[in-house]
Amino acid sequence: MAGVSLSLGKLNGFAQKSLNRRDFLEKSGTGLGLIALAPLLRGAESKRSGGLTHHPARAKRVIHLFMHGGPSHMDLWDPKPELSRRAGQPLPESFGEVMTRRQVANNPLLAPVRPFSRHGQSGLEISDFLPEMSKLADHFCVLRSCHGDSVNHPQSVYQMNTGSILMGRPSVGAWVSYGLGSENESLPAYVVLPDPRGGSKGGPPAWGSGFLPAAHQGVTMRPGSTPLLNLKPPPERESRQRATLDLIQDLNRSHLEARDFDDELSARIASYEMAFRMQTEAPELVDLASESEATKKLYGMDDPVTREFGTRCLLARRMIERGVRFVQLYSGDTNGWDAHKDVLQNHGEYCAATDRPVAGLLRDLESRGLLEDTLVIWGGEFGRMPMSEQGTGRDHNPWGYSIVLAGGGVKGGHVHGATDEFGLRATESPVHIHDLHATILHLLGFDHERLTFPHNGLDARLTGVSGKVVHNILA
Repeated sequence: MAGVSLSLGKLNGFAQKSLNRRDFLEKSGTGLGLIALAPLLRGAESKRSGGLTHHPARAKRVIHLFMHGGPSHMDLWDPKPELSRRAGQPLPESFGEVMTRRQVANNPLLAPVRPFSRHGQSGLEISDFLPEMSKLADHFCVLRSCHGDSVNHPQSVYQMNTGSILMGRPSVGAWVSYGLGSENESLPAYVVLPDPRGGSKGGPPAWGSGFLPAAHQGVTMRPGSTPLLNLKPPPERESRQRATLDLIQDLNRSHLEARDFDDELSARIASYEMAFRMQTEAPELVDLASESEATKKLYGMDDPVTREFGTRCLLARRMIERGVRFVQLYSGDTNGWDAHKDVLQNHGEYCAATDRPVAGLLRDLESRGLLEDTLVIWGGEFGRMPMSEQGTGRDHNPWGYSIVLAGGGVKGGHVHGATDEFGLRATESPVHIHDLHATILHLLGFDHERLTFPHNGLDARLTGVSGKVVHNILA
């Protein structure tokens, strides 16, 4: 990490001094294979970032449940009785011009497709699409006034993850990894669990490190016997692997000695050693044999409809128990929750697959004392339009939608902000994506204006030049 220095004793005959990574790599020469030094360097980086928060943290880690495709807020979290009353009519002219992805502004309004009910002591209104999550209503903090800047999937996925509609910026998880470091040198600080049916429309840049050191990008993993592809060598080559890696590292060292600091190569050096350690750590992580049948049932692993997402939710819990700082799960293939044709059918399918596992995750975290310092985020890249599309579907809506938080220092059974009577635009206490990111960092102990990295002559940050902490939702 830029700016990290190591104070070391004598090494290969040169006097003790403060060394940066460049000096260390150039001068450490012989005696110790560079691969053996990677844990020292990474450990120093973790110590630099870990424990150096700006204020006491309410959350130590994050689980981000990304509902890819854009779930409909007025069909799940934001009841709109006026939308039901005026279904079939056009949007009133008083709303002015409406930017939409598929020119649906003049289409008739579509009523919420499932009823809402009040739940818990808070009386929080949640759609009947989510019967299991509804039982945990008093845990949820619903931000009903979120908004972003693009009607398109890729740009909105980037913005929800990086704060920008453009590629090349560091993701939230990368910033968290940069700020907090890793609690486990054998596992990455930032792990992504994609939907096995297909990738998101944002793709890997959505969990990239951007201009941060490459070591902070998200590492994709999956359930099963091979959590990372090509992690273990073939049996006949296993005994030769260390010698091979040492040779590669010697070549890498020679390359670095002759050139300016190469961040990508440094990340590759570190990744070789982490991959070696993960050969023992990762299989244990994904081996669910030690989990009780009751726990597996809690996550819905006894039902083929919920088994896949439930397994990944359980893995997320196991990861944060082992020191992973930021885990992101994707629900939805390339289209996912993108209900252009039929909200009832689409959301019925995806809610059925995710409702029970998400509720199980929250219950399990709470029973283990982890929920109070784990921030759980539920939401997509945007919401849906109140106007109909193709009869019973809805178009993209970045102008007003809901994001749901739980645990990690936020108020439970709480609603913040509001959209208008049809759910088109955020109107009361709006929360831009920069505000959401500022709040996430605040809960983790960081001032979003002070967590910076030098880039193009500026102190760049996740929230750009804006972003305000939503203090009203803090417990």
